[in-house]
Amino acid sequence: MGASETLPAIVVGAGPAGLATSYELMRRGIEHRVLERGDRAGYTWAHLYDSLVLHTAKRMSVLPGLRFPKGAPLFPARSDFAAYLERYVTTFRLPVRVGVNVTRAERQGSDWTIETAAGEVQRTRSLVIATGIVSNPVVPEFPNRHTFLGRVDHSACYRRPDAYRGQRVLVVGVGNSGGEIASELARAGVKVTIAVRSGAIVVPRDILGVPLQYLTPLFGWFPRRAQRATANVIGRVAGIFKSKPVLPPPGPGPCVRVPLIGFHLVNAIRAGTVRLRGGIDEFTRDGVRFLDGSTEVFDAVILATGYRAAVGMLGSQIGVDDCGFGRRRDRVVSTDQPDLYFVGHNPDIRGGIYTMGRDARRAANLILASQKSKVGSQK
Repeated sequence: MGASETLPAIVVGAGPAGLATSYELMRRGIEHRVLERGDRAGYTWAHLYDSLVLHTAKRMSVLPGLRFPKGAPLFPARSDFAAYLERYVTTFRLPVRVGVNVTRAERQGSDWTIETAAGEVQRTRSLVIATGIVSNPVVPEFPNRHTFLGRVDHSACYRRPDAYRGQRVLVVGVGNSGGEIASELARAGVKVTIAVRSGAIVVPRDILGVPLQYLTPLFGWFPRRAQRATANVIGRVAGIFKSKPVLPPPGPGPCVRVPLIGFHLVNAIRAGTVRLRGGIDEFTRDGVRFLDGSTEVFDAVILATGYRAAVGMLGSQIGVDDCGFGRRRDRVVSTDQPDLYFVGHNPDIRGGIYTMGRDARRAANLILASQKSKVGSQK
């Protein structure tokens, strides 16, 4: 395609959201291209920590049109899912271009102009942002962090415990990444402390062998606040089989909080292999000071402080909601710009991959209707 040609659609990101969207566009005969910054489809998944296992069972962790192989485990590992994404591309011959880092997307007239780090310019009538969140880790500004002599990483950089053996490690944050990394480090004999500012809802991954996610479609249509309450109830029911919870419940907030799935961290805290502390006030030269005024020495800090939607290429052309996602209606349609869609921006208790497939279908239908309408108006 030359610089002057315009594609009907471009999808930014070849993770599960982008690939599902590509499949749905292809089914509707919409010519398009998927642009991926990494060297393979599913690049982010291929580079997450080695021990990662999906919390969502395989029947609800698939994209439209393709199941996992029969021999896949009930809860696929990171490597299983990364291989599945590559197989998805080859099975449907999706038009994915790798090594294309989109730096800017700008609305110009009736089209979108896409600029890449290599200086390439592409044009499209409809733009789908499917960049997810993991490519944009949140790194809070803690006072005096620059004075700390130890190592500070985000959980996005963590791969395995080897690099932390023999060290005193503080994990900051109690989402699923923080919980799993802290418990894995503890199993490897690392001295681990986890700093928890706002608490967490803890739910089991399965109940009597049945994946908890198989029950969540019953509640997925609830408003966010009701979903949060439902997760709390599930956690309390599961807690009947446990002793008193060791983690406080989270405070109120506008966003869906993904529960801490499984009891690995809770069990490690009870066993004393992971120490529980409150939030951080500031860094010191050799560690941190906590909000209660106490200080402690650490060799390394892992910031499991979450992610925000990777929408920076749009700049000030859009606004974001309280949770950092692009403002939208009908789940996927930008309220700020025409012909702009977001897929992968609707987390809920049914699981992210499940909702990506549904939103990809919705976005493709809307793009098809929009482009038919424009063709009709030109006649």
